[in-house]
Amino acid sequence: MADLRNNFVGIKSPNPFWLASAPPTDKAYNVERAFKAGWGGVVWKTLGEEGPPVVNVNGPRYGAIWGADRRLLGLNNIELITDRDLQTNLREMKQVKMNWPDRALIASIMVPCEEQAWKAILPLVEETEADGIELNFGCPHGMSERGMGSAVGQVPEYIEMVVRWCKHYTRMPVITKLTPNITDIRRPARAAKAGGTDAVSLINTINSIVSVDLDNFAPNPTVGGKGSHGGYCGPAVKPIALNMVAEIARDPETYGLPISGIGGITTWRDAAEFLVLGAGNVQVCTAAMTYGFKIVQEMITGLSDWMDEKGHKTLDDITGRAVPNVTDWQYLNLNYIAKAKIDQDACIKCGRCYIACEDTSHQAITNFVDGVRHFEVMDEECVGCNLCVSVCPVENCITMEQLPAGTLDKRTGKVVDPHYANWTTHPNNPMARQAAE
Repeated sequence: MADLRNNFVGIKSPNPFWLASAPPTDKAYNVERAFKAGWGGVVWKTLGEEGPPVVNVNGPRYGAIWGADRRLLGLNNIELITDRDLQTNLREMKQVKMNWPDRALIASIMVPCEEQAWKAILPLVEETEADGIELNFGCPHGMSERGMGSAVGQVPEYIEMVVRWCKHYTRMPVITKLTPNITDIRRPARAAKAGGTDAVSLINTINSIVSVDLDNFAPNPTVGGKGSHGGYCGPAVKPIALNMVAEIARDPETYGLPISGIGGITTWRDAAEFLVLGAGNVQVCTAAMTYGFKIVQEMITGLSDWMDEKGHKTLDDITGRAVPNVTDWQYLNLNYIAKAKIDQDACIKCGRCYIACEDTSHQAITNFVDGVRHFEVMDEECVGCNLCVSVCPVENCITMEQLPAGTLDKRTGKVVDPHYANWTTHPNNPMARQAAE
């Protein structure tokens, strides 16, 4: 059986599944229930400085995006950091860590961007014997207007500065949580590394308005007739998160920097994709809020079964395995040729592939042959874009098949070249022409 034990920057947990800093980790009651369900660790809901706690709204805090089957695809969240007293949180954290010494407990922290504020809170967190801290530089609403959260995460110089303070004032491992609300995720990751961070975690929520109430003309969630932008999370953000994780994992300046992957993780497969793209563990929020804490049991079983099936014994066997296969567009092999093929026995004659190709692509699929409804790919028109595969409702009915080297591509009239060639040397590339001249 696969060994799922996780060691992330020296923080040990029985599996790589942590709950992210959010409502599910707001108090001891929740965290105890999570650990009983099987979660390997939690990042406690973000702590603020001592004094009057922040004030959350007392009405709706979430807007939602649903699929056609009412499956939750995304949440827009306008909740702020913990609205519970700091000392209450600290006492509960200490007790939970005593009760569950084998589980990871991380303190998420957000205080003003002033050295004294960080110097004051870090010793208090250390007394809980938490395993590490996560610097919340990602929250895009409410706190960012106060100069915290993503207001810091969008300025690499501030990130480096605060990380240096934390590394100076605490013995605990420092995880820097990055905001996705930025043009190039590599810049804040580089800044965190320059400041001495032990790891980064990403992504935090994406700035968003998910919908508008067309009766009162206000964004959802609506509070007293008004709405605000919030943080978007859930399955819909996973592609954005995967790309940002991969960008950091393959950047020469941050290569090897430990990553805690966050963003839309709902199944074991989602988690595996983050791991193979360079994440050392994963954090989950929306899935737990949708299906409850016991969803982790399916994640653990699924990941373990897949690793056993593939012969992977430990998490180290899979972590980062896909990173070498992530490249820039200009290095993709232009001599790789593929054509779509339709399994006539599996085809249900719905015509989706035909209409998608006919109206929006390359007119490469028939709809009638000899007066009979029949869908077949015409190789002489097919560019191998795989749009038909994407819209087909029957899994594996349409597949992409590579043309072997030496065969004729009927569309171009050229024989498939066995050699690798990319855009950097293509004759149509003006930069390649200049280099040759």
